[in-house]
Amino acid sequence: MKATGLGLLVVMGLLFFAAPAMAADEAAAGATAGGSSGFVLLQDKGAGLLGGAIGAGLVIIGAAAGISRIGGSATESMARQPEAAGSVNTIALITAAMLEGATLFAVVVCMLAVFG
Repeated sequence: MKATGLGLLVVMGLLFFAAPAMAADEAAAGATAGGSSGFVLLQDKGAGLLGGAIGAGLVIIGAAAGISRIGGSATESMARQPEAAGSVNTIALITAAMLEGATLFAVVVCMLAVFG
C-alpha cells in the first residue's frame, strides 16, 4: 500500500514538472521566430528537461525490473521442468523483446516531450 502511495506521489510530481514545460513551448517558439538564433535555450526548459530525465529513468528502472522477473521466472521454470526448457526459453525471449520495444517507445516519448 505504501508503494502505491509513493508511486502516485512520483507521478503527481512528474505532472507538476511537465506542466510548465508544455506551457513554455509556445513562448520558446515565439522567441525563436523573431530572435537571432534558431536554437531554443535549454534554460527556458529546465523543468521539462528534469521531467523527461526522471520519466526516462523510471521507464528504464521498470524495464529492468520486468526483464529480471522474466529471466528469473524462466530460469525457475526450466529448473523445475527441464524437458520444457526450449519452449520456455523461446517465450521468455519473445516477451523480453516486446518489453524492450515498449521501453524504447516510452523513452522516445519522454525525449520528445523534452526536446519536441
